Amino acid sequence: MASLGRASALIGAGTLVSRVTGLIRNVVLVGALGVVPSAAFDAFGVANQLPNSIFALISSGLLAGVIVPQIVKAVRTHDDRGSAFVSKLLTLGVVTLAAVTAVAMVAAPLLVLIYGGRFSADGRALALALAYWCLPQLFFYGLYALVGEVLNARRIFGPYAWSPIINNIVSIAGFGAFIWLFGLRRSATGWTPEMIALLGGTATLGIVLQAVVLLLFWRRAGLTVRADFRWRGIGLGHIGRLAGWTFLMVVVGQVAGAVQANLVGSASGLGAANGAMQTAWLLFMLPFSVIVISLGTPYYTQLSEHVAEGRTDAVTADLSTLTRTIGVFMVGVLGAMVAAIVPLSAIFADHPDEAVALAWVLGAFLVALLPLSFQFGIQRTFYALGDTRTPFLYTVVQAVLVVLTSVVGFLVLPAPWLAVGIALGQSLANIVQFALAVALLRRKLGPLGLGGAARSVLRFVAAAVPATGAGWLAFELLGGADGWPASDRLSGFLAAALIGLLTLCVYVLFLALLRAPELRTALQAVRRFLPGR
Repeated sequence: MASLGRASALIGAGTLVSRVTGLIRNVVLVGALGVVPSAAFDAFGVANQLPNSIFALISSGLLAGVIVPQIVKAVRTHDDRGSAFVSKLLTLGVVTLAAVTAVAMVAAPLLVLIYGGRFSADGRALALALAYWCLPQLFFYGLYALVGEVLNARRIFGPYAWSPIINNIVSIAGFGAFIWLFGLRRSATGWTPEMIALLGGTATLGIVLQAVVLLLFWRRAGLTVRADFRWRGIGLGHIGRLAGWTFLMVVVGQVAGAVQANLVGSASGLGAANGAMQTAWLLFMLPFSVIVISLGTPYYTQLSEHVAEGRTDAVTADLSTLTRTIGVFMVGVLGAMVAAIVPLSAIFADHPDEAVALAWVLGAFLVALLPLSFQFGIQRTFYALGDTRTPFLYTVVQAVLVVLTSVVGFLVLPAPWLAVGIALGQSLANIVQFALAVALLRRKLGPLGLGGAARSVLRFVAAAVPATGAGWLAFELLGGADGWPASDRLSGFLAAALIGLLTLCVYVLFLALLRAPELRTALQAVRRFLPGR
């Protein structure tokens, strides 16, 4: 458990710095393009989303669901500790990524039409021009993920978490240069090739350097890797069967995401749209990335090891412990984000009205923060068990609900509220998905032993309710949405920090009053981040 704690602290620290610099990156980007409303930000958001979406389609499900367990197995069973297996795997991955990137570049006009078809003609033209600069990111995202998952499987967790910081630093510098040279550009008209090259080139250069930096840590994996095109004999049939379901799972997720992006694009220039949803999602994912990923990644490797050893009891014990540990952090963070939601949004807005509009979108996403956090452990347990079919099934249900709620929102909601309705529909779909995932895992393994974890989460919620109330009262006393907390970006940052800290302190106090045993675990985890620990 100590090694897991150290690994989680290392990942968490790297992810925290990465996400904080990522927030700064987005603040600078908003300074260049605006956010609500901003047709330019919406166009850039679609263009920069394309490589992420395609990469998720061809690789993310495969990497998360298949590669780590297979590498762990190869290390344990092969005489060369998996070097030949990893060589073949990386060679296949690089060839596939290069081919798909080339196809994506050719298909860029169609991709922009799918995700931004409801933009104005100028908006679509700007999105396409930026897409040609952004789509090469696909290859380097894939290289970063392939190398990173190999390192994770070898219990080398730090580089994967820390290397994105270089991407954020490059983006901050590039977007800052854009502001210095061209100022604020909200409109999709009047863009020059120099503007497009600086904005799109900056976004891609950061991803390139992120992947290259990760390669510097390769020797620590203790593997001898070379190009190997002899792919027979590494179990591609088995891997293909596993990956097939994860591929289909990501397909349905991306179809749902494309529907969302296309429909909310009709609000571009009128209110919160693509750019606002991406900014709200960035804030939403900050605690998920720092806490859930940092805690869950080492557990996933351990889950895979326990499955390889046939220790089902250890698997369910790990899942229960992970749920409690994630819960004690995420419930408190959720309370702090709700209390400080308007100041948080003001960091990315130019006016209090824009902050409130963005806060509504963020609040709609936050409805599902806890279910999505707990689902991470459930899904990784399925993957460790070699079952990728079941996650596909419950993701189909989620995707169908996302599409249905998005269409309903598009038909009944006015443009300024469309992004809020679509985000809320996604949250409701995620809640249903989580409930179904738990039921299906219980059907597969039998009793999961999560009753104690559920009672612990209820105790956390009981502590978070008065804490959130205290934070919200502080927000109102400071002037509320019409006062100092939302007056400008600096005030928003200071107010969010003050309100969030107050909320978390009250939360810890009530946890202590309720004698929550998980509080000690949480405090020990926090101490690992402190200097000298």
